[in-house]
Amino acid sequence: MTIYDARRAAFFRPTLRLRLTLLNGILLVGAGLVLVVLAYILVDSALKPADQLQPGTRVVLEDGTEVDARQWQTELVDAAEWELLTRGSLALLLIGAVGVAGAYVVAGRALRPLQKVTTTAQRLSGETLDARINYDGADDEVSELAKTFDAMLDRIAEAFETQKRFVANASHELRTPLAVMRTEVDVTLDDPEADVEEYRRMATVVRDASMRANALVESLLLLARTEAQAGRRLGRKVGADLATGVAVAMSATGKEIKRLNLDVRTDLAPANVVGDPGLLDRLAGNLIENAVRYNHLGGRIWVRTGTDETLAWLVVGNTGFEVDPADVPVLFEPFRRGGRERTGARGSGLGLSIVRAVCDAHGGGVSAVALEGGGLEVTVSLPAAAITPLLSGTAAVPIVAERPAA
Repeated sequence: MTIYDARRAAFFRPTLRLRLTLLNGILLVGAGLVLVVLAYILVDSALKPADQLQPGTRVVLEDGTEVDARQWQTELVDAAEWELLTRGSLALLLIGAVGVAGAYVVAGRALRPLQKVTTTAQRLSGETLDARINYDGADDEVSELAKTFDAMLDRIAEAFETQKRFVANASHELRTPLAVMRTEVDVTLDDPEADVEEYRRMATVVRDASMRANALVESLLLLARTEAQAGRRLGRKVGADLATGVAVAMSATGKEIKRLNLDVRTDLAPANVVGDPGLLDRLAGNLIENAVRYNHLGGRIWVRTGTDETLAWLVVGNTGFEVDPADVPVLFEPFRRGGRERTGARGSGLGLSIVRAVCDAHGGGVSAVALEGGGLEVTVSLPAAAITPLLSGTAAVPIVAERPAA
């Protein structure tokens, strides 16, 4: 792990604490100096009562000495000014020293959370992301900074965990077909009585496993490409119709629909949007394929498209196994199949995560509803072509209560 040290390699560093201390000392000494100068001017102008006496007036001092009034005034003013300057300078020096020391201590206490931020950041690594500042001081700017830093660490830790989970799941998904291929090859080669038919069977299994691995890799690449476009401009932005993508997906899954004897009902009104036609076709294809794949024999599928002044929508619903409403948001995460184990399940578990990424890239949203009796209804909403499409969006996945199947 590369560690970047932000500290300068110097004997003397103008730290923020030192700068604040010097600034406070300069302001304090400057204010004191202004007061001393102002007092000096006031004393010089106020202690001149002899100016109102007749020239030649003499005054008698306490020891009986007679001196000229003006001379006595001059000596008195000079003595007062000197006393003011000497004692004022000494007081200014003491107040400045105490003020600088106090400012150094106060600045240190105020900046202590910042030092804790630095220490916490230096301790962080890919394996230790649990350190937090947990500032409990006054509710000020420093407290806001500390809380913001803790929130950022929470997001980073969550992102790291998501990445680790994604890599682990992807490794598992890829390992399964590779293990199947290797096992089939080893078993067939170790069988001295294997004939052409056995080799054909082995070749068929290897082909199916390789197709599964290839489909998984393509899905991962599509997911990565789509997520890279989320929140910024799409590579292509042309007119497209969600209903067209539905028709293409229905044609591609026609054999499976017939095999399962599914009752398909469609209400395909024009749903014009602006975006990447390839990604939008994949969005519709994933929803239709999931509706077929996770259905049951003799089940139902219903598809609706439409638009208004601001939004175009695509609704795909299907019967099937029951889904816990609390598990609905999890379905949009990679390699999640709504409670089914990965082993032996059809598909890679990337379908809905790709749908969410495509929606996010087009500035839209996607939501799902778990149906009573089993099944799922997914609704995609995208900005209509009649308005300027958003450049970024958040594909919200709210938790919605169950409702009866359509």
